[in-house]
Amino acid sequence: MESKHHNSINLNKYISSTGICSRREAEKFITSGAVTLNGKVAKLGNRVGPGDQVRLHGKPLQAKPKSLYIALNKPVGIVCTTDSKEKKNIVRFVNHPERLFPIGRLDKPSQGLIFLTNDGDIVNKILRAGNKHEKEYLVTVDKPVTDTFVQKMSKGIPVLGTLTNPCKVTQTGNCSFKIVLTQGLNRQIRRMCNYLDYEVLKLNRVRIMNISLDNLKVGEWRVLSKAEMAQLNQLTSHSSKTEEASRDKHKKRPTTKGSNSKQKRNRKF
Repeated sequence: MESKHHNSINLNKYISSTGICSRREAEKFITSGAVTLNGKVAKLGNRVGPGDQVRLHGKPLQAKPKSLYIALNKPVGIVCTTDSKEKKNIVRFVNHPERLFPIGRLDKPSQGLIFLTNDGDIVNKILRAGNKHEKEYLVTVDKPVTDTFVQKMSKGIPVLGTLTNPCKVTQTGNCSFKIVLTQGLNRQIRRMCNYLDYEVLKLNRVRIMNISLDNLKVGEWRVLSKAEMAQLNQLTSHSSKTEEASRDKHKKRPTTKGSNSKQKRNRKF
C-alpha cells in the first residue's frame, strides 16, 4: 500500500533523488510499468515513505551518491542524450565513472557549454522557461549582420507558432553576433535566423547563468567549484522545482490558448 507517512515524497521525486535520472524521465519509467512500490506496479502520484521499497526493472534503487555537477564544452557532432543506441551520445563521450545525464540539450551541429549532473532535483529549476535564466551564444552567419537584423532578432521572431521573447543581441563582427536568451525553444536561434533568410554557420554557447566557458577547450570538462555552485543555487533558489509546482501555479492563474504547448517547448535549452 502507498505510504501515508508525513515524511513521504512523490515517487518521481524519490527516483530522481537516487541520481539515476531526472523527474521527467522517472515519470516515463513509472508510466511504462518499470517501477514497483512494495511489490506492486507503481503509478504516477504514488508516494514513498520510510520503509517503502522501490524497484526499477526489478532492481532496488540505491541511495543517492554525492551530488556532482560538471561543465562540458561540447564538440559539434555529440548528441545530448543518454540513449545507448546513439554511438555519439554525450554520456559515452564524457565517460565519467558516475552515472550522469545532461541538463537540457545543445543541438548536434552546435558546440559549447552544457551541464551534466547526477542530481535530478536541480534540472527543472535550471530549465524551466519561467525562471528566465540567461544563456549566452556566439553565432556566425552566412552574410553580413545589419542593424535591421539585430533589431528584429532583439524584438522577437515568429517561430513554432509563437513569438520569441525580447532578447539581447549585439553585433560582434561583419557576419557574427552575440545573443542572450532566457528561452529555450527547439533550435531557436537557427529558426530565428532562418526566418530572416540567414543561415547559421557556427553556434557556440559560452555561458549558462553564472557559469562561463572561460578557458575550457572544446571536448574538455571540469567539475563546478563550490563558489560557482553556491551562486548557482542562489540564482535558482526561487525557481519552480517540479512539474507539480508548475501545475499548481496554472490552476490558480488562467492561461491563454496554446500556453501549455509553448511551455513544453520552452523546457529545451
